[in-house]
Amino acid sequence: MSTFIKGATMLAMGGAAGAEPFAGDLLIEADRIAAIGSSLQPPPGAEVIDGSGKLVMPGLVNAHLHTNEALFKGRYDNMPLEVWMLYSYPIRAAKRLSSRLVYLRSMLVAMESLKYGVTCITDDLYESPRSEMELMDSVIDAYVDCGIRATVSAHVVNRNFLDTIPFTREYVPHHLQQEIDGIIPMTTADYIAYVKQVHGRFHGRAGRIRTMLAPSAPQRCTVDLMLAANDLAREWGVPFHTHIVETKVQGVTGPEFHGKSLTAYMDDLGLLNPWTTIAHSIWVNDDDIERLGRAGVSVAHNAISNQKLGAGSAPVRKLLTAGVNIGLGSDGICSNDTPRIFDVMKAAGLMHKVNNPDWSRWLTASEVLYAGTIGGARTALLQDEIGSLEPGKKADLLILDMQTANFTPLNDVRNHLVYCEEGSSIEKVFVNGEMVVENGKLTKVDEKALLAELRAMMPEFIEYTGGVEAANHELEPAFTKVIQRCYGMDIGINRWASDA
Repeated sequence: MSTFIKGATMLAMGGAAGAEPFAGDLLIEADRIAAIGSSLQPPPGAEVIDGSGKLVMPGLVNAHLHTNEALFKGRYDNMPLEVWMLYSYPIRAAKRLSSRLVYLRSMLVAMESLKYGVTCITDDLYESPRSEMELMDSVIDAYVDCGIRATVSAHVVNRNFLDTIPFTREYVPHHLQQEIDGIIPMTTADYIAYVKQVHGRFHGRAGRIRTMLAPSAPQRCTVDLMLAANDLAREWGVPFHTHIVETKVQGVTGPEFHGKSLTAYMDDLGLLNPWTTIAHSIWVNDDDIERLGRAGVSVAHNAISNQKLGAGSAPVRKLLTAGVNIGLGSDGICSNDTPRIFDVMKAAGLMHKVNNPDWSRWLTASEVLYAGTIGGARTALLQDEIGSLEPGKKADLLILDMQTANFTPLNDVRNHLVYCEEGSSIEKVFVNGEMVVENGKLTKVDEKALLAELRAMMPEFIEYTGGVEAANHELEPAFTKVIQRCYGMDIGINRWASDA
C-alpha cells in the first residue's frame, strides 16, 4: 500500500532543503519514504492525502527517557537530584512490580509520546530492585502494541550506592550504612549475560525495537562493566548510553574520586566514542568539552528536567561549537512529568538566551528543530534511518494542521514549531509507514481502556510508595548535608543562573 501526501509544506530537516520549508509532495511505500519533491504524481492505487494547509515534518525523537518513573508523574517537586533519587530510585524497601503494571506504565508514556509527535524514544530503563526478563518483555510488548519506535536498555548500577557520591560515609548513620552495604549489586558477568539475552530476543522486533548498553554513570559502575558494555556496543552497532555530570555534586565527584573530571576519567578509559551518548553534560569545563567534541560523542540535552531538579544549564553552544551532536530528551517522567518534546524544544530555545548576553550565540529555531529530529536520531545511531524526510529513510513523520491558532498568523514555520506549537495541531502520525495517530486518536490501542485499567491499579501502588518514601526519608538529612557541602566547593565553573 502506498500513501501519497500532495501539496503540503515540507520541513525535511535533511537533503538539499535542510530546515528550509518548501511546498511539495511525499510518497510512502511500505515502511519507507520513496520520494519527496515538487510536482510528484501518485502511483496507481495510492491513498492520497490532501496536504493543503498542512505541514509535514519528521517525527520527533526523545533522546533520553526513563519510563520507569511514569507512575510518579506529578508527585515530586523542589528536590535536587540526589534527594529526588532517594524517592524515585529508592534504595530501601523497593519491591518488584507486576508485569501488567509495568506494561501499563510503559504504554502510558508511549501513548502520550505518539499523540504529541514523538515517534522514537530512547528508554534508559531502570527496574527496582533489579532488571528481569519478564518485565522487559512487558515493556517491549507495550511498544510493539502501540506502534512506537524505541531503543531500550537495561540501566545498570553495580557499585554500592554509598560509594557513588562523595562524603556519604561521613553523614549517613552507621546502621543505615550497614543495611545498604548488605545489598548485593549485579555482577559484570550477570549484566553482560542479561543484555546479551535481551539483545538476542528483542533487537529488530517489529522493525521498530532496538537495544543499547546503558551503564548508569562512571561513578556508579565498575571499570570492567563499562569496558565490557562498550565492547558490546561497538560490536552490535548500538549506543553506549550513560550519564555524566548532571549536577554540581557530580562535578565534585570526579576530582574527589579520581583526581580529574568524570569526563576526563571516561576519556582516559577510552569510553568517549562516536557511539557514546551522554545524558546531561552540564558541569563540564572547557577541557571536557574539547574532549567530547574530539571524540564525536552525542549529548542528550534535557532542558526541562535540568531546570526542575535545579541541576543547571548545559553549555549547549560551546558543545555544538566543539562538534558535539545534540539531541533533546525529556529525561524521567517525574523530573519532567511529560515525554513531550515540543515542550523541551521551547524550553531549550528559551533557556540558553539567559546564559549569554551575546545574542549571536543563542540557539536558532532551526538548531532546536535539528536537535529534536535528526540530532536525536544520531544519539540513537539511527541517523541513516530516521530524523529527516529523505528517500530511503523510514516513514516516521507528522502531519500538522497549519490552520490552527498555533500557526495563525503564519510567519516563520520553524519559529511556530519551537515557540507556538505544543502538539495540538497534529492530525496524523506515521511510524514505520503505518498511521498510528489519526485526528488525535491512537489507531492501534484503546487508550481510554488502558488508562482506566492503570487508574484502577494505582491505589495499591500509592500505598506501597508511601512506605518506600518513609523508609528512604531517613536518608534525606545526610544527603542534604552532602549536597550542601558540594555546593559550597569551588570547581572552577558555574552552571546556575544564580544570584546566590
